[in-house]
Amino acid sequence: MEQEPLLLYATPVIVLAVLLEYFITRHDDHKKYDGPDFRASLGIGLGSLVINGLFKTLIVGASLFFYELVPWRLPTSGWVWVVAYLAIDFCNYLAHYLGHRVRLLWATHVTHHSSEHLNFSTAFRNSWTQHLKIVFFIPVWLMGIHPVIVFTCYQLDLLYQFWIHTEVIPKLPRWVEYVFVTPSHHRVHHGKNEQYIDKNFGTTFILWDRLFGTFQEEDERPVYGITKPLESQNVVYLNFHEWTDIWRDLRRARSLRQVLGILFGPP
Repeated sequence: MEQEPLLLYATPVIVLAVLLEYFITRHDDHKKYDGPDFRASLGIGLGSLVINGLFKTLIVGASLFFYELVPWRLPTSGWVWVVAYLAIDFCNYLAHYLGHRVRLLWATHVTHHSSEHLNFSTAFRNSWTQHLKIVFFIPVWLMGIHPVIVFTCYQLDLLYQFWIHTEVIPKLPRWVEYVFVTPSHHRVHHGKNEQYIDKNFGTTFILWDRLFGTFQEEDERPVYGITKPLESQNVVYLNFHEWTDIWRDLRRARSLRQVLGILFGPP
């Protein structure tokens, strides 16, 4: 199975959007791009692309393995595409939620929240260890949906998340805000304001958050970043500082209960 990554075709649009946002915000002290922050986002993003390439064969192989385990096959009809997209979006919601609630998974996600700014380049901050969340998509592979459909829907869901990382787009019409994840919703998610922490985990549809009680309206300006101050903008540090902290805490653990608490307790 081989397919052209949608990201390849979306790259010119992404680059244009970054340049346009930079031009629009260059005179705004609050929203303008910060040099070291942008370089860190770019470095993390480029490293993530390399790692994604290295893991591509493993992920494709895993999807085919689970696809072949089930005896049924769903057709390639339009409704199956809808089901696949909804299933992937829900799995992303679940992975995202647990990525904030389980420390081991937070270590694979904290990199994305490391910036104290929110702009299109923040979307590049995909952790180099994020592939651990692949286990959350096994149920989709077991649905009997052709892997090409699954991967295409996954890439569409991933690309959707790019445009919500910005402060230049205000709140949208009410019906859009009710159904879809918007920049307003995602600004809340990246905020470390007390009422914003661990809210709005949706990737395409905000309906999951409304359904499961994790929704929060944007009612004050977010303060971005994580609650623990970071010591460096070095891309290696930004990807592995939480793993280092986990290892330090594990070495101090004196019981299995402490070990489990360190790994699976809240960050």
